[in-house]
Amino acid sequence: MSELMEYKCPACGGKLEFNSGTQNMKCPFCYSEFDVAAVQEFNHAVQSSDESLMTWDSSAGGEWGAGETAGMNVYHCESCGAEIVTDSTTAASKCPYCDSPVVMTGSFAGDLKPDYVIPFKLDKKAATEAYNKYLEGKRLLPKIFRSDNHIDEIKGVYVPVWLFDAGADANIVFKAEKENRWHDNEYDYVETSCYSCVRAGKIAFEHVPVDGSTKMEDKLMESIEPFDFKDVVKFETPYLSGYLADRYDVTAEESIDRANERIRTSTIDTFRDTVKGYNSVTTESADIRLNNSKAKYALYPVWILNTSWNGNKYTFAMNGQTGRFVGNLPTDKGAAVRWFAGITAVCTAVLYGIQFLLNR
Repeated sequence: MSELMEYKCPACGGKLEFNSGTQNMKCPFCYSEFDVAAVQEFNHAVQSSDESLMTWDSSAGGEWGAGETAGMNVYHCESCGAEIVTDSTTAASKCPYCDSPVVMTGSFAGDLKPDYVIPFKLDKKAATEAYNKYLEGKRLLPKIFRSDNHIDEIKGVYVPVWLFDAGADANIVFKAEKENRWHDNEYDYVETSCYSCVRAGKIAFEHVPVDGSTKMEDKLMESIEPFDFKDVVKFETPYLSGYLADRYDVTAEESIDRANERIRTSTIDTFRDTVKGYNSVTTESADIRLNNSKAKYALYPVWILNTSWNGNKYTFAMNGQTGRFVGNLPTDKGAAVRWFAGITAVCTAVLYGIQFLLNR
């Protein structure tokens, strides 16, 4: 004997029961009623979106050709473990991530060859100007951060990035609510109407980036996005001349979960934007299946600045293509106390003035 299918209330999630009087499905918890056909359609939509299929062809990168790695050296940081690749004419003395001394371990060998590179468009002077502009107007910033002796620590680094392309077929169910409010002389009333909104369609993704270095914080790297893929070129070793390049330590396979998360979030947000006219919209279920999915390996240009203050390290990054600059700043506690004290004094004076006028 087969088990009876359980139907859940779209409004509260409770188990629905058939009401013989109204010939509808009724929830004994929130007392909502639904047409039988509508409940079956909703249940089918939710069940069909229980399993997403997000798999990839992650065979990114290629083999290095004969002589391509000649003259490329590898430097190793004993502090954070970073491995930096440079050409023979570019010496590396400090790690771009933690500013610790690096030691050359020999010639470069192994790893995958990048498919693409976005060359640096902005030079060190532009990064210096962006850094100084970023500090402007920061009243609570310690004075040491305004010193020019930090400028020389800016380094141009090619950060390894896995790029994911895919088409997505999505079937998403949203729970939407409308509120109707009114009142009389005794009570305030709120009527909440619940709706199930089903959205299905296709969406294409190109070059979804996932940072391939554990030393480069994902949030920092994503904060300087987007990079414009129109400037991408086929990778050639001369683009590394004068810059550092980080060796990837996160494989394409290990980056798939992050790529799926970014694609899933973007897909749901895009489809949710089509559900309009409600007070609230939440995701009930989502089935996202990828097709023609593949990964590529690229190097993206980033200017990095590390500096320390009071035993803490602060990292700043600038998109070497667009100039977008981000980073965390410390706070001078003494300046903060004085600033908030000044604000409090002004507010007190204003309130005193208002009270004086009211009492006149």
